Amino acid sequence: MRVVIMGCGRTGAALATEMSRAGHEIHVLDSDPSSFRFLPKDFSGHTHVGNGIDLDVLRKIGVERADAFVSTTRGDNRNVMAAQIARHIFGVPVAATRVFDPLREQMYRNLGLRTINPTRVQARRLKRIIEAPDEEASNAIADEFMKADNV
Repeated sequence: MRVVIMGCGRTGAALATEMSRAGHEIHVLDSDPSSFRFLPKDFSGHTHVGNGIDLDVLRKIGVERADAFVSTTRGDNRNVMAAQIARHIFGVPVAATRVFDPLREQMYRNLGLRTINPTRVQARRLKRIIEAPDEEASNAIADEFMKADNV
């Protein structure tokens, strides 16, 4: 699978690393070249410096040939705009984005983007941990999350 990931912070780098190690062709795009420091030395994908909402940049990295586009920057507006451009202008079949605002996350999901809201995910996980009957159960739940996340 050919995947373009916009944003090489901790989330984007972790996703790029995991998918690259699984054998996928990964292209990581970030406007700050120093962000690539989050990638491991053995990263076998490609890195590109540029803005993920710039059509010329997206054309240059071949986003139209991508099977998936994922936006993981800290900016909801930029993430959503880039995902919509990838999906609706370049025809990328899967466009996924991180949206921090829970209300907007649902709205964009209804518009055809695959979305995730870290606040909701973390709140649900913390709720399970604090509702555990004891420390041992809480640790088992935390371990379950770690296994699910391949950490």
